[in-house]
Amino acid sequence: MTATAVLDEPVTAGASTVNDCTIHVATVNGSGSQSSNSVLMRSIFQMGVPVSGKNMFPSNIAGLPTWFTIRANKDGWIARKKEVDIMVCMNVATAREDVMALQPGAVCIYDAPLNCKGMRNDVTFFEVPFAKLAGELSQDSRLRKLLTNMIYVGIVAERLGIERDEIVSAITKQFKGKQKAIEPNVAAIDKGISYARENLSAQHRWRIERMNATAGKIIIDGNAAAAIGAMFAGVTVVTWYPITPSSSLCESLIDYMKEHRIGPDGKATFAIVQAEDELAAMGMVLGAGWAGARSLTSTSGPGISLMAEFAGLGYFAELPGVIWDIQRVGPSTGLPTRTAQGDIFEVHYLSHGDTQHIALIPCSVAECFDFAGEALDLAEMFQTPIFVLSDLDLGMNNWMSDPFVYPTKPYRRGKVLSAAQLEELGGNWGRYLDVDGDGIPYRTLPGTDHLMASYFTRGSGHDTHARYSEKPSDYKATVDRLAKKFQTAKQFVPQPVIDRRPNATIGFIAYGTTDVALEESRDQLRNEHGVETSYLRLRALPFTDDVKAFVEEHERVYVVEQNRDGQMGDLLRLEVGDIQHKLRKILHYTGLPCDARSITDSLLQMEKDGTRVVKIGLGSEAVTQTIGED
Repeated sequence: MTATAVLDEPVTAGASTVNDCTIHVATVNGSGSQSSNSVLMRSIFQMGVPVSGKNMFPSNIAGLPTWFTIRANKDGWIARKKEVDIMVCMNVATAREDVMALQPGAVCIYDAPLNCKGMRNDVTFFEVPFAKLAGELSQDSRLRKLLTNMIYVGIVAERLGIERDEIVSAITKQFKGKQKAIEPNVAAIDKGISYARENLSAQHRWRIERMNATAGKIIIDGNAAAAIGAMFAGVTVVTWYPITPSSSLCESLIDYMKEHRIGPDGKATFAIVQAEDELAAMGMVLGAGWAGARSLTSTSGPGISLMAEFAGLGYFAELPGVIWDIQRVGPSTGLPTRTAQGDIFEVHYLSHGDTQHIALIPCSVAECFDFAGEALDLAEMFQTPIFVLSDLDLGMNNWMSDPFVYPTKPYRRGKVLSAAQLEELGGNWGRYLDVDGDGIPYRTLPGTDHLMASYFTRGSGHDTHARYSEKPSDYKATVDRLAKKFQTAKQFVPQPVIDRRPNATIGFIAYGTTDVALEESRDQLRNEHGVETSYLRLRALPFTDDVKAFVEEHERVYVVEQNRDGQMGDLLRLEVGDIQHKLRKILHYTGLPCDARSITDSLLQMEKDGTRVVKIGLGSEAVTQTIGED
């Protein structure tokens, strides 16, 4: 198994490429390489070069292959790139596959015992005796293993021109100023730099040079951003069960809340509970929402499956709560540490019967922060579970971002009747009565000091006053009102972001992390092929009226997503009805984040031969389909 892919055409040698390269580190899970890889990425970032980091790791504790990919790009393109420019080979189990997958002209730095140089003659190899160098730094076997990682950081830094001062600064930040940890790691960096200068021939093909494109920016992962956003948005009850890749959202939230949400009396102003399973976590979220607390949970696909029954209760009994789904590859256990966008159907229709859930879809860490608050507001406004569809790539990987904007708007609690309002009504109100014609009823909170504040919350049939009912007319009125409420949500969910280009006959629709690859693909199509495209980025379900209008405006619209079946594409087909023949699907579902070149190549192929569906493979292969897509 390898995480790299071979280019269709060899790359020819030439002048140095500055601030545009991909570094791929192949190691073993549990080897301690995560810190060194973070230091390498941050060093480039501190030199002012836009950068991203993606960790591809196995779903076990230790011992299996892991890869970390750093992309530096002066133009700010930070999606995954298929081609690897600089490979660091440290794992005997994958060395041959990793080397064979490199593009011609690439650079490979490898551990001496791997003897990679004999594998190919069109790659530049640098052999390094890492064990020997680490042995010169420490006699402690465990420490030597860790220092080996920092030695390769020094080697890469010297090969690319990354400044030593920035590496030392990144190490200091990584180890939080702990001198005992900083000193040996700096020594390892210096060991790598010295060895490269004294023993390795020069490498001029790829260089990192200082620029000023990251000033004022931060590096953070989406799960941490969501946690910060939820804290600022007033979440008070968090219930969760650990599952990759969502666990770090609640784990981060625990740390932030302990730091910032402890009252003057030293007591917590929040409750965070690790439940016995996802079903229990969902039940607690809805119970807390019913009681008036702002509540959330985080999970992934398998957890969402377990939450189905409670999701139906929340929808039918109209109980607020927020569920973050950090999507991974399914079905079943699937690939727990790979990314996907395969939960669209599951979340949208979760539960039996006629159910439609509101879902928000962030594409960046900034939107993770913003949508954390938006979801809590919408949950209370619409008195229903709100899902937020993130994914492993966004949730767990490192992303560059502008600092988040401090929220200044008051919380939106929705239609909550106070004791004074109940008195004005003379106690005459119905919990499920649509007074305003928007499908959203009024509610009261437990503890409201009025005789008529109470009502019976039930997941069985009920009438407008929350009384048990099996009358056909009451049931139909209830589910029709819930459908009206879902339609009302179109006005309040985050609206799509639309970039209309004059005279463009081709449109793209995408969502979530596909956005970064798609924007780069549009740039490739425009600058390399003269193909101009418009683009609508979905940010929520239900669809707004803009979506059908966008499809009407273009001759062909390509829906790009990261699942096998084109789930969002199928929802769009239902939405646009008689113009669905304009829709095409570009599907990427390898478990790796989508890349721009695959989108570009797929669109050009589809424009040429009329293919309606392309399923992108790892190399040049692609599965095309026309039958059944009309």
